[in-house]
Amino acid sequence: MKTKEIDKLDNFSGTVLVPVFETTVKSIVPIKFEGLEISSKVFYGKKDTHYLAEKDGNTYIFIGLGKTIDYKVLKTIARRISFKEKESLGNSVALFIPEEFNNDQVEATVSGLLLGTYNLGHYKKKDEHPFLNPDFELEILSSKDHTATVDRAIKIARAQLQTLALVDLPPNKATPKYLANWAQDKGAKYGFEANVLGLEACEIEGLGAFLAVAKGSQNEPQFIIMNYTPAATIPNLKHVGLVGKGITFDTGGLNIKTAGMLHMKCDMAGGAAVFGAMQLIADLQLPVKVTAIVPCAENAVDSKAFLPSDVIHSYDGTSIEIIDTDAEGRLILADGISYLIKNFDPEYIVDIATLTGSSVGTLGYECGALFTNNKSISKKLQEAGDSVGERLWQLPLWDAYKQDIESDIADVKNYSGKPVAGAISAAKFLEYFTQEHAAWAHLDVAGVAFGDDEFAKSKHATGYGVHLLTKFIENL
Repeated sequence: MKTKEIDKLDNFSGTVLVPVFETTVKSIVPIKFEGLEISSKVFYGKKDTHYLAEKDGNTYIFIGLGKTIDYKVLKTIARRISFKEKESLGNSVALFIPEEFNNDQVEATVSGLLLGTYNLGHYKKKDEHPFLNPDFELEILSSKDHTATVDRAIKIARAQLQTLALVDLPPNKATPKYLANWAQDKGAKYGFEANVLGLEACEIEGLGAFLAVAKGSQNEPQFIIMNYTPAATIPNLKHVGLVGKGITFDTGGLNIKTAGMLHMKCDMAGGAAVFGAMQLIADLQLPVKVTAIVPCAENAVDSKAFLPSDVIHSYDGTSIEIIDTDAEGRLILADGISYLIKNFDPEYIVDIATLTGSSVGTLGYECGALFTNNKSISKKLQEAGDSVGERLWQLPLWDAYKQDIESDIADVKNYSGKPVAGAISAAKFLEYFTQEHAAWAHLDVAGVAFGDDEFAKSKHATGYGVHLLTKFIENL
């Protein structure tokens, strides 16, 4: 989507979007814009309402914001208008920026409008959204210059759109190989390196936990390593490591799932968030070095699949007793974290995964679970999440939970076997492989990466994590 800054609507013909803060239903002063007067009896800017008017051949969509508004809600409102009023938009659209808007509000609005072009019907015949027309140009009506903010907003939305598509594509399309090709293609386009270790290379490297999970699938696993380094020379360059869970479909393995398998294409949403973040970080040319690893595999059922009670060896040589083959995400993350530390040694590490139903039971669908022993990292991640509407809440990593991963036969076991504290014991398992890294955090996003909302009839991706990770890295 291209944009153009304008300071007046002379000679404009098309649709004008007008965000309006709430007045009052009893106000005797109408809302006025470009000669139009809207009585408070029909519209007064109440949040989640909008009003269409016509004057001199132009369509005006007045968008209610309420008295106050946060980033996430504003972005959702803009997305709703773009998504549900597509027929009213046409090929010529102007967005009015109120004087009261700060940069974050401009960013949220423009980003939301572009997100409204997303359609879950990837394999259905559909009319293209006018914003996706190569010749379309959104006109930004304002007395101020918002060029940089608008450009940033579009880059954020583009990265999130990519993540939405990756998570929502069916598992016979979004295979490990598909994701590896995506990383290499986007790396070449946006400016980050993407190297892929196939089956033989993973065997040579000794990625035993990762390979154990992949044994039952006909789709070859792909261990994807991405590196972004800013073009400019920057003193005291910070180095961040990201690890994302890339299970392209999770049957549960031989501990086969008895419910919810339909949606298990979303089990790579953590990896998809890392992919989207890498695109956005490179697109924004952030002055930070980032190394990201996404181990991609399918946890399938086959005669070759790994067994409950197997003992396997991870990349760092740890022996792991397999209690439950459906606790596979932590196995591939363990190898991803170990590989990252040994070969790249970043100052900060964040892993993100749709890891446990336990985190959903604890926090519902409102926020992700955060685990870290670093107070500064905890604060920065939560502040970043709050600012963009991707919330996190910290849960404990006390030593008392170590017993949940203690094994009689191996160094550790991959599942406590208890129906309680599942998210915490999974985090304790991952912590074991961090070599007591001083700045590591684990994000369990099972409840927020995939769900129901107004933009489709079935559960689908949210894009959670892309903006959160990027914002966190920006603020280091």
